[in-house]
Amino acid sequence: MNNSLFYALLMLLAGLGIPVMATLNGALGTRLQSPALAATILFSVGLIIAAIYLVVIEDVPVELYRPSTPLYLYFGGFFVMFYILSITWVAPRFGVSNAVSFVLLGQLVAMSVIDHYGLIGVLKYPINMQRLAGLVLMTAGVFLVVSRAPEGS
Repeated sequence: MNNSLFYALLMLLAGLGIPVMATLNGALGTRLQSPALAATILFSVGLIIAAIYLVVIEDVPVELYRPSTPLYLYFGGFFVMFYILSITWVAPRFGVSNAVSFVLLGQLVAMSVIDHYGLIGVLKYPINMQRLAGLVLMTAGVFLVVSRAPEGS
């Protein structure tokens, strides 16, 4: 299997997990009556798994911070936390497919802007007519997905 296919399948699998995680964490937040507690539990489980992976697979790094590393690179956790808290709170109220559909649309817009300008050191992939058409079609697709009638209507 070539790298591109492997990467695509791995990310497809990761993408399949997002609505499952949103559903599980939304239900947990509802049952515990606290999206923040559900997010804390989710991150605690994730921290344990990441720490085990770090120690067993990668070995503990010698340093956590290098002066040559821009400080803003350490703030990815803010976006993850915002996502987890918002999806945990919104999914039970708005529906998992509605919530995840808009998350997907937001990801597509953000990745297009990041790629177009080469932000944060990524390779530049300018927005061309093909990519713009894809964004328009995905936007239409999101609205088609979320416009369905509730069950029993």
